[in-house]
Amino acid sequence: MATAKPRGTLTLAELCAELKISRRTFYEWRAKGRAPRCLKLPNGDLRIRRTDFDRWLTDLENAV
Repeated sequence: MATAKPRGTLTLAELCAELKISRRTFYEWRAKGRAPRCLKLPNGDLRIRRTDFDRWLTDLENAV
């Protein structure tokens, strides 16, 4: 049974495609606390709120 994607969220595949990174890179960043905030669904899938992703990108720009 497929899980519906909440509005305003990205799947892990969508996030990785947008950043042009591998899932492995994402999980490495997540383990180091460097990835955007994630929602963990009851089935274990991850979703990233678009607002959290945009804020994370802005924070990266400001860190330079």
